[in-house]
Amino acid sequence: MANHCKSKEKIANEAIKRALRSLRKRHLNEEGAHDAAFASLSRPIVSQGSEWKEKAESLQVELQQCYKAQSRVSEQLVVEITESRTLKALVQEKETAVADLQKELTEARDECMQLKKDLEDKIKSLELILSENAELKTQLEQMTIRAKNAETENKTLVDRMMLEKMKDAEQLNEANQLYDDMIKQLKASGLEKLARQQIDGIVRRSEEGANIFLESNIPSTCKHRLQAHEGGCASILFQCNSNKLITGGQDRTVKVWDTDSGSLISNLYGCLGSVLDLTITNDNRSVIAASSSNNLYVWDVNSGRVHHTLTGHTDKVCAVDVSKVSSRHVISAAYDRTIKVWDLLKGYCINTIIFHSNCNALCFSTDGQTIFSGHVDGNLRLWDIKTGKLLSEVAAHSLAVTSISLSRNGNVVLTSGRDNSHNLFDVRSLEVSGTLKAAGNRVASNWSRSCISPDDKNVAAGSSDGSIYVWSASKGDIVSTLKEHTSSILCCAWSGLGRPLASADKNGVVCIWT
Repeated sequence: MANHCKSKEKIANEAIKRALRSLRKRHLNEEGAHDAAFASLSRPIVSQGSEWKEKAESLQVELQQCYKAQSRVSEQLVVEITESRTLKALVQEKETAVADLQKELTEARDECMQLKKDLEDKIKSLELILSENAELKTQLEQMTIRAKNAETENKTLVDRMMLEKMKDAEQLNEANQLYDDMIKQLKASGLEKLARQQIDGIVRRSEEGANIFLESNIPSTCKHRLQAHEGGCASILFQCNSNKLITGGQDRTVKVWDTDSGSLISNLYGCLGSVLDLTITNDNRSVIAASSSNNLYVWDVNSGRVHHTLTGHTDKVCAVDVSKVSSRHVISAAYDRTIKVWDLLKGYCINTIIFHSNCNALCFSTDGQTIFSGHVDGNLRLWDIKTGKLLSEVAAHSLAVTSISLSRNGNVVLTSGRDNSHNLFDVRSLEVSGTLKAAGNRVASNWSRSCISPDDKNVAAGSSDGSIYVWSASKGDIVSTLKEHTSSILCCAWSGLGRPLASADKNGVVCIWT
């Protein structure tokens, strides 16, 4: 483009030069012609004067036309020069644009080369990943095959274990039969009282000592504040006729405390999940824990060793209780929609009750023949322990039942629910004899446990704000509000001696109240 414009300008300049030379030549020629004319005119020839005059005038006119033509050519030359300069500037702009485009093209080529290089690297990485994935897939298939083989072997081992357990059960049954024969012989020899003590596993020092009773006091002061467990403490209870407190927590431990001094007496290890509920036999020899590991654990308190691991539930076990008549029978409820009855002497389940609504809490009746159960659907149900049949049920709460406690005389059962109410039922009629509420009382979880005082006069329940409310069972009014905890209360327990009251929260803190 630039070369073309330069060539055009050169041609224009040469054309102008040629025109100027032609005009000068013509002018010189005309002057020569005029010289001859003037010479002839100078001669005194009168007859030719007018002719030469006309010719001079014609030539003058022609000269003026030449000047005009020269002027037009000059103007055209100026225009051509202006256009040439404009074109030259335009060419320079185009050259600059072309240089910029050339630079951008170079950058684009470099970027394209870099992207091409990155693409090649990505393709190599992808090929490596695909190779690793194929290798991992092969390993996964191998591990799957091994897992299936292990599962098959495990099933075989479980079947063998169950067979061995059945053999052990048969041997235990034979031993029990021999034991029964010995008991009969003891009865025949006049030792009937000793035989009765051996059968139900309860050692009674005296008839009075088995049922110590003291009037309960209304607690007002926190005597001890114990950091009992790492994580929440979901269950606490007192040993029978004792001030020793047993606690179970999310740290998978069960601990025994002296509430007089606030000191730790012993630890019970062996639980493989969080402790959700506790119970203790009437002779204080065995502690039973319900666990999130789907099992129940039975410890010998004196040795601190696990005596039994009761297996059979397929989901977390959230409630447990032991018979008040015999330390032999235990009931448990789990989130597999079953309630199981266990024989501690045999070490396995002897009856299973299946129901559509999960059970959150349960307890034995005083005669050991009836099971009270509180369910997620808000109903209180009564079951026959021997047949497993449903005896009766009543709508206790509008939301899930979280706790069931039986009064000492066995005539009243206390239920707590997620509707933040606590109901007292007459066991004989299953009619509500009292409802306890408080404006600030909020039940913290599906397993928040309330309790009745040993003299059956007061009820204690914890709240999600860390407060503990104590009501008069007969009047229904609040007689005390205890504040020491900084997190939700999960459970309360009253000593069978009437004092103290204990409470535990979701941070694992246990408070002893007097």
